[in-house]
Amino acid sequence: MLTTIKLTTMASSPVIFGSHVKPTFHRVNLARVKEPDSLGNPCNRSFSPSTFQCNLRKKFSTELGFSGKGSRISGHNGFRVESTSSGGGSGGSDSGSSGGGGGDGDGDGGKKWSFVSWYLTLLEAHPVWTKAVTSALLTFVGDLICQVVIDQVPSLDLKRVSLFTLLGLVLVGPTLHFWYLYLSKLVTITGASGAVVRLIIDQFIFAPAFIGVFLSTLVTLEGRPSQVMPKLQQEWVSSVIANWQLWVPFQFLNFRFVPQQFQVLAANFIALVWNVILSYKAHKEVIAK
Repeated sequence: MLTTIKLTTMASSPVIFGSHVKPTFHRVNLARVKEPDSLGNPCNRSFSPSTFQCNLRKKFSTELGFSGKGSRISGHNGFRVESTSSGGGSGGSDSGSSGGGGGDGDGDGGKKWSFVSWYLTLLEAHPVWTKAVTSALLTFVGDLICQVVIDQVPSLDLKRVSLFTLLGLVLVGPTLHFWYLYLSKLVTITGASGAVVRLIIDQFIFAPAFIGVFLSTLVTLEGRPSQVMPKLQQEWVSSVIANWQLWVPFQFLNFRFVPQQFQVLAANFIALVWNVILSYKAHKEVIAK
């Protein structure tokens, strides 16, 4: 397996080593140095603003003065050189001080599987589907809690929980994804003022309309289209007020401190509580007037 060399610049502007620059390395750690069993193909280079990677051959490795996994050369002027392979990694510092050393890996870089890392990877690769499925799970659990704890039904209403979950999948998750994306582009002000503006637009324009759409759609799917207007007249205002009481303080913090791509994820923690409330409001019997 080829050894990979990473040259990382910690400075504000990336620098590529050339023939006119001779880097001076400050520290050499040759722990567990082992020459590769075989040499690979010619160098395959790729460059990004922060990383220059090269799968090098034995000759270039010898010129740098190290080879194999587990070794690191750290220097001053903001440069770090690492030799990595399938084993554990090692830390570094642009000031010349040593970082934490990694242990022997087990074929995956020594990293353990993490649910959060896995979820964030899905969120980046498939944002709409990930948020839709997450929203479906939260609406499913929310309605179950409402039926068992609040309504205390003798037996679960499977049609009710299925429709509530369906709306979480096809309506709530995708809508919130595109709404937050649009809102972040609409309001470009940074800091606390930007968070306040986004909060006002979200809670006083979007939320009341979306709650009305959700209640109307759910009642219609449940086969009670004639009760849409009575349901809105009875529950819409109280639902919006409950929404403000729960979401206004949270969304301020969400818009202020959470990056846009993680805002739906952060909101999901509060959404479980909100789904219980919304399920109760949506399935509350309409009182005839």
